[in-house]
Amino acid sequence: KKGDVESAIKICIDAGYRHIDCAAAYGNEKEVGDALKEKIGTVCKRTDLFIVSKLWNTKHAANDVRPACMETLKDLGLDYIDLYLMHWPMSFKAGDDDLPKNPDGSMLYSDTHYNETWAAMEKLVEEGLVKHIGLSNFNSKQIDEIMSVAKIQPAVLQVECHPYVIQKELIAHAAKYGIVTTAYSPLGSPDRPWAKPGEPSLLDDPKIVEMAKKYNKTAAQVLIRFQVERKIAVIPKSVTPERIKANFDVFDFSLSGEDLAILESYNRNWRACYPVIVVDGKTVPRDGKHPLFPFHIPY
Repeated sequence: KKGDVESAIKICIDAGYRHIDCAAAYGNEKEVGDALKEKIGTVCKRTDLFIVSKLWNTKHAANDVRPACMETLKDLGLDYIDLYLMHWPMSFKAGDDDLPKNPDGSMLYSDTHYNETWAAMEKLVEEGLVKHIGLSNFNSKQIDEIMSVAKIQPAVLQVECHPYVIQKELIAHAAKYGIVTTAYSPLGSPDRPWAKPGEPSLLDDPKIVEMAKKYNKTAAQVLIRFQVERKIAVIPKSVTPERIKANFDVFDFSLSGEDLAILESYNRNWRACYPVIVVDGKTVPRDGKHPLFPFHIPY
């Protein structure tokens, strides 16, 4: 709710966080900007922070990319972004409706290809509006295609990653190009509004809870440390002050090689963040029929 995000960002910066993950589609960049305005110059310098934002699917056309970035900069109150990601490979119909739909509830797409979008994002780097550009929710073939046309290569790949979807092959594939991986939803997005009863819960997994007890840590702390050990950047989300602080308290222990292997063995290629919509009264994958939907192949 309103005010939660601004308060959470202030607590994060006070606690020592310096990597802040934003996106136009989250609808809260103005709140983030209000928090940054208060903290930059008092608690930290702008150059201490690593601010990430994402270009939404309705802004993929070449002439929409710069205005979208400028809107984000205005909302955040910044003159540059450290990292700007393409949020998804698919392009939606351009406009101000984030989720444009047909009368039956299915998505309205545009035929803009991500290669065109990437070329426009490269211009943002050349102009100094963003320091680095990258990809979110792209698969290995899509990364290859971007690499084949890129003048400026992707710096980062952001994907869902936790012990139920460890992304081992995709991370290795990105690393071949020198692309760093960031893990979103490292705790399995327990607060996701579309969760269904009976779906897996990482934080309640008895094996993970038991492992955490051994280290005198919480399940969340073990899941965050899991990524730190794998040299993956990790972005847990919380608005609760105690949890924000606890999520940062992961640098005073290490997981054993055996426990890392055990956590990796829980992989089942299960995603918490698999967008769905209602079409003709039925819940279906939002972009499942789109040719550029990234989850059609194993990685």
